[in-house]
Amino acid sequence: MMVFFCCLNERNMFSWWPLLFCVCVALMAVGQVRYSVPEEMATGSVVGNIIQDLGLDVKRLKSGRARIFTEDGSEYIGLNADKGTLVVAKRIDREELCNQVSPCSLHFQIILENPMELHRIDVEVTDINDNAPFFSKKEYNFQVSESATQGARYSLESARDPDVAQNSIQSYKLNPSDHFKLNVISRTDGTKYVEMVLHSSLDRETQEEHKLTLTAFDGGNPQKSGSVKINVLVLDANDNAPVFSQSAYRVTVPENASQGTAVLTVSATDNDKGANQDLTYSFSQHTNSASSIFNIDAHTGEITVTGILDYEKTKHYEIDIEATDKGGLSDTTKVQIEVTDLNDNVPVISVISLSNPIPEDSALNTVIAMINIKDMDSGKNGHVQCFINQDLPFKVKSSSTNFYSLVSDDVLDRETVSEYNITITAVDGGSPPFSANKTICLKISDVNDNAPEFPQNSFTSFLPENNSPGMSLLSVKASDKDFGNNARVSYFLEDSQLNGMSASVYFSVNAESGEVLAVRSFDYEQTKEFHIRVKVQDGGSPPLSNNVTVKILIQDQNDNPPQILYPVQTGGSVVAEMVPRSADVGYLVTKVVAVDVDSGQNAWLSYKLQKATDRALFEVGLQNGEIRTIRQVTDKDAVKQRLTVIVEDNGQPSRSATVIVNVAVADSFPEVLSEFTDSPHDKEYNDTLTFYLVLALAVVSFLFITCLVVIISVKIYRWRQERFFNKSSGNLPVIPYYPSLYADAGGTGTLKQGLNYEIYGTTDSRMSDVKCPRPFSQNTLSVDPSATRTVPRHKAEAENVQTEQKPPNNDWRFTQGQRPGPSGPHMPYGTQIRWTTKNGTRATGGPEVAMGTGPWPQPPTEAEQLQALMAAANEVSEATATLGPGTMGLSTRYSPQFTLQHVPDYRQNVYIPGSTATLTSNPQQQQAMAQQATQQALPPPQASAQAEPPKAAQTPASKKKSTKKEKK
Repeated sequence: MMVFFCCLNERNMFSWWPLLFCVCVALMAVGQVRYSVPEEMATGSVVGNIIQDLGLDVKRLKSGRARIFTEDGSEYIGLNADKGTLVVAKRIDREELCNQVSPCSLHFQIILENPMELHRIDVEVTDINDNAPFFSKKEYNFQVSESATQGARYSLESARDPDVAQNSIQSYKLNPSDHFKLNVISRTDGTKYVEMVLHSSLDRETQEEHKLTLTAFDGGNPQKSGSVKINVLVLDANDNAPVFSQSAYRVTVPENASQGTAVLTVSATDNDKGANQDLTYSFSQHTNSASSIFNIDAHTGEITVTGILDYEKTKHYEIDIEATDKGGLSDTTKVQIEVTDLNDNVPVISVISLSNPIPEDSALNTVIAMINIKDMDSGKNGHVQCFINQDLPFKVKSSSTNFYSLVSDDVLDRETVSEYNITITAVDGGSPPFSANKTICLKISDVNDNAPEFPQNSFTSFLPENNSPGMSLLSVKASDKDFGNNARVSYFLEDSQLNGMSASVYFSVNAESGEVLAVRSFDYEQTKEFHIRVKVQDGGSPPLSNNVTVKILIQDQNDNPPQILYPVQTGGSVVAEMVPRSADVGYLVTKVVAVDVDSGQNAWLSYKLQKATDRALFEVGLQNGEIRTIRQVTDKDAVKQRLTVIVEDNGQPSRSATVIVNVAVADSFPEVLSEFTDSPHDKEYNDTLTFYLVLALAVVSFLFITCLVVIISVKIYRWRQERFFNKSSGNLPVIPYYPSLYADAGGTGTLKQGLNYEIYGTTDSRMSDVKCPRPFSQNTLSVDPSATRTVPRHKAEAENVQTEQKPPNNDWRFTQGQRPGPSGPHMPYGTQIRWTTKNGTRATGGPEVAMGTGPWPQPPTEAEQLQALMAAANEVSEATATLGPGTMGLSTRYSPQFTLQHVPDYRQNVYIPGSTATLTSNPQQQQAMAQQATQQALPPPQASAQAEPPKAAQTPASKKKSTKKEKK
């Protein structure tokens, strides 16, 4: 136990420290510390430092999992393990906790583990003046006979103050005090009660009623008080008060006393006569707590039990009994009731600490659980014995009063027993005894004390050769008796040398499943077996391991064909076996020798004659490969005999090899030589030549078919274009072509000399584009009407485009013979071109007009119009393709060197819209004009080379047309 020595020198209190100096000596195994705290402290306030008082440190508190255990489960005090201090866990009300019991203390234990330590802590809760005195009633009424003598006593209800000691009620004051004074009486238990004593006689005739005020004061600071009103009614004379036979009564009652059980009977006497002699018994005003447990008969004074008695709650009752007569006189006495204990409580088992699970390698006397057993009874009824079953490897040891330890008493093995059901039995010493049981399910945790084990010492696996890499051979499985990670096994391939290389080059092992895999393909003819070692290791700490030998046998497969050793096959020369014509039946010609590198039945060989020049002459031995004659050789047999022998093995599927044996049936070598002089190379050459000829023929055929398909496609495309053109020709406007340097010979001014027409035509009239006349650029030359000089084109000339046209001039007409180009005299018929004016009328030229001999011709037929248009389109296409830069063409402008000789006449008649003129050819006039224009207008060669004809701006229709031509 822990003992405190506190020394205080009152004489030197102000010269020494204001606090007490305490010297503490503690025993660390089991200690006791006592603290004192006032009630109503704030939550979290420090009660004491157990590190200093118990000699512990913070590390010990944490490692020992320090905690507080209270028998009643209250949690007023908490433990701060980080600082090693006791703190207030919740509000502490001393009056609620201990009522009037003083001192008021909290008892609990601090428990440490590894090793187990138990320290008892007592915290005394000191009282503060937080309650004021109060009375249960607001006022009291008394009837006092006027004949009451001085010194008559009247019991008053004591004021209540839940506080204790100095903070409880200390004094009373009665006001006014003319006739009465107070008498404060102390009980043996320290409580006080008040009596009102008459110190001067009363006179009813003078004052019938007296109103007094009783005030109770406590001793706290600041002082608190409570008051009650007292009304005293003065009666007529009854001058004898009742008197009890005893001033105090004592009695004992068992705690199992049933309701209605009589405890005792009190009696009092009154010397008065009549009604003043009748007495009434009652509990005094200050016996409220016992009034709910006991009852008194008002007439007989018998006290009986009305409530439930419990020794564990209240062991002693003190009751004040009052006897009152009709005159208001009374007397009081005390009744002390002692409650005796009975064995009526069963022991309560509480496991306050449990280590579950515990490792199987725990040492003997390892503390597993701390147990608290409490019996509310007292004496031998509360004495408890604790024990467990004897066949368990555990035992119970008593560590302190009501505390026991469950410790190990034998070696534990999880693989044998993985858990225990421990039944703890507590029996008290009562009669009859009561007992309690509590079962703890204790699990044993695993320790890595078992190595993995294989079901057999070695494994054997068969692997066919030529296996695929990654092929599974077998799975080795090991088991571990441990649990959890200690039983989780992993497999490894031990590093060893196989054929001078590491085993991991040939095999691998799956770490999870133990599956052995082939890393590469194997050949039985190279290696027939392997020996490897597989290691298994568990996941414990430290890990345990084991190993096993795996024997892997390679199985032969029929993967090698027979190999011919004799006769040797040579590429350049022919080897022949000679057979004389005098050979008999069974003559040994030669022997085919073959081997098979496989083993077993895969190497069993059989020989068969596959082909022969004369099958009736030779045979082959099935097992030995000997070629023998099966009949007599005759002169009719061919000299050159060719035998094909096939050699097969006995595998599944079987493999084979063939050999060609040349046999010469002759008696002399020259005869043989003449038959075998044909070289095999000629045949090979002929075969190669035949292959290339066939290939060439196939290529030529493919090209021919391709060209034929292309030609047909082009024809079909053109045919579709012509159909499309025929459908859209009815809406085509026929646009005439005007050379830019035509001159108005008559000087009538019908044509402008500087006009330039740009025409873009397509087969679809909706896509055609016509640009109206525009002036030439500065580099473009124009010929005046007289054709005598060349003048620049001015802006004013361009403005005359819209002037009124003049009548036609006959000098513009060209004869049929004067027209150059394909539209001249070579044309079988005259081309007629129609121009439709804006108002819908049209003008056409017939043969008469074309020849310059008649008026406007009759309108041509539709067929004639289509023929003329097709002929014009062809001529335009030919001219465009043949003419180069600077020559006459539809896609080029006329250069300054232009003469009438360059003008191609594409039509017989040229009709100008809005004009009645028909252009014809006058040979003499045109020739003179051309010569004069040539002499005056031709620039020097240098200037001609530098002058570039202006390019016409492209329209969308012209762009499409040019694109189509480029594609063609």
